[in-house]
Amino acid sequence: MIRILLAEDVSMVRGALVALLNLEPDLEVVAEVESGDEVLDAALVSRPDVAVIDLDLPGTDGITAAAQLHERLPGCRTVILTSLGKPGTLRRALAERVTGFVLKDSPASYLAEVVRKAAEGERVVDPELALSAFSDGESPLTERETEILRWAARGADATDIAEALHLSAGTVRNYLTSVVAKLNARNRLDAVRIAQESGWLL
Repeated sequence: MIRILLAEDVSMVRGALVALLNLEPDLEVVAEVESGDEVLDAALVSRPDVAVIDLDLPGTDGITAAAQLHERLPGCRTVILTSLGKPGTLRRALAERVTGFVLKDSPASYLAEVVRKAAEGERVVDPELALSAFSDGESPLTERETEILRWAARGADATDIAEALHLSAGTVRNYLTSVVAKLNARNRLDAVRIAQESGWLL
């Protein structure tokens, strides 16, 4: 019997998934939670073989919760459920050793199959999403530009970044102007969004 923890914040969706998974003769949902903050504690108590985690949970997001599980319960495989098939999100999930990545509009039978494969240690990713993730292109940003954009993503202004990286504020502003231009962004915040969605700020 494959033991499953299910993390989904929408009550009706969670109930439907629990019912569907429990219909399978070899699957059993042993814990269900509605926020990312509850995933690790519930898993430490219930010891699931596979955690099926919604990407957009309140509190800790799904990929961060999966990373916490890998650290504390390395034997527990993780499957991310999402309605957003963004290549950058997939690359981030793979970097955190997520075993499966499933779009929410997939058939219920497909989720059950992914859980079985994940329990065996097999990585399963929607083929179209995998293709887009790895044909999306490399980042056009230099290492220094990426480093500065990471600081900007955390809310640091040019003066803070300059101090941390031992640069002048003017140099930092020049780098940020270059980043905005390279990413064809409207402004610094838009550049951060584009880089995050493309998986370039990992």
